[in-house]
Amino acid sequence: MNQQAFEAGKAAYQQGDWLGAVSKLSDAKLPSEVSGKVDHMLGNAYMKLGQYASAAASYQSALLDQSYGKVGALSCNLGRALLASGKPSEAIAPLNSAVADRTYPTPYKAYMVMGSAYERLGDVRNAGIAYRNAAIDESNPNPSKALCNLGSCFIRLGRPVDAVEAYRTALDFSTPLQNQNQVYCDLGLAYVAANRMSEAVDAFNHATADGTFRLSPEAQASYDAARKAMAQIASKRPSDTDALLAAAGYGGSYDPLDPTGASGELMPSADDTGFFSVSEEDLVEQEKKERKVRRKHKHRGLKIFLTILIILVIIGGAGAYAYYRGYGWPTQQTVVEELFSAKTSGGDMSAYISDSAADASAIESAIPSSASVTVNSVDQSMSSSTVYVTATLSSGGTQDFTITMVRDGISWKVSAVSTSGSSSSTTTNSSTTSSTTTGSTSTTTTGSTSGSTTTDSSSSSSTEG
Repeated sequence: MNQQAFEAGKAAYQQGDWLGAVSKLSDAKLPSEVSGKVDHMLGNAYMKLGQYASAAASYQSALLDQSYGKVGALSCNLGRALLASGKPSEAIAPLNSAVADRTYPTPYKAYMVMGSAYERLGDVRNAGIAYRNAAIDESNPNPSKALCNLGSCFIRLGRPVDAVEAYRTALDFSTPLQNQNQVYCDLGLAYVAANRMSEAVDAFNHATADGTFRLSPEAQASYDAARKAMAQIASKRPSDTDALLAAAGYGGSYDPLDPTGASGELMPSADDTGFFSVSEEDLVEQEKKERKVRRKHKHRGLKIFLTILIILVIIGGAGAYAYYRGYGWPTQQTVVEELFSAKTSGGDMSAYISDSAADASAIESAIPSSASVTVNSVDQSMSSSTVYVTATLSSGGTQDFTITMVRDGISWKVSAVSTSGSSSSTTTNSSTTSSTTTGSTSTTTTGSTSGSTTTDSSSSSSTEG
């Protein structure tokens, strides 16, 4: 790397000279050279210049430098660049990689970009899920924007009641210094959609109270409709005479002065002798029947609750028994197969390695690339398991592995890998150089690596440096 050109590009970048930074940083390394810190800064400069395709290419080059780390920040910036260049479908994969990076300190930023990408694709449901994840992320200092976007998704999904709760929560998280008028306007629209006109009028009044916010034509029409509905309700209030009759006991569902029952509920006729000649015993018997029916209806809810409770207890007991017997999800076999697959595809292997290991890199080195794996047997217990596998190497021959695993919640992670002697032939993996012997050689590792943290912004032109 040309250190002098890099320092000159870094100085230009810090001064906001984006063209100068691009020029100097482009000379800082050869085209075939891999340098995460150069390409990361170069991608950020391209984003500032609005050259999103070039920014995406720089971030992709930076991700090739595994020693640089910062996978979460680079993947988030890559997704943002692809989205800005009009490729929302391609942006989803790197954004998922960003939120999967446990060392990434601000996953809410990737979730926000992911929500925008899904909205561009017309997938409102997944957009809402992304915005919800951004809102509940503990690292998000201001979840109000994510909650407002979530409320908008609920409206388009035909769930106005949920939208109301999202907007009300957004108001709780916003500060008095922030402009809350738009949130109140959106809340008013949600109230109208939920047919809660009185609350809608109050929300619109809040939005326009200081005179600085102007309602959109759609919002103004909803505001007018809500006020008109409230006026109609007010005009149908009972008169003083109606209130007096109701207090005197004449407020039933029929008019006592209309024995023919114009309201639809006919009064009993005097010609119906059965109505007037009913005996006291008949009345007592009828009361018993009605009481029995009321008791039956009263206990129905309790029966439903007990049934659900019993089902939950059975499910919980089955889950506890499966956990004690060493079962998990994903299973030990799945985790091992995905570990070998990640090695072959160049993916992130740390997701399958336990945090309790001292040297995760040794485990990664012990796994051969481009090998097909067969699980021979699994010894499992509640907290640890041992998986015996045979890997068919790409260059021919096989290699036996004993993989020790430990619990990680309901799933499993690898804590140690040991190899037995190879059969058929001796191979050298492209990622690992090791000699096979007739005896058993063991590589036991535990632990995880910690990544450095970076900061980006939620705007389409801001990136993580």
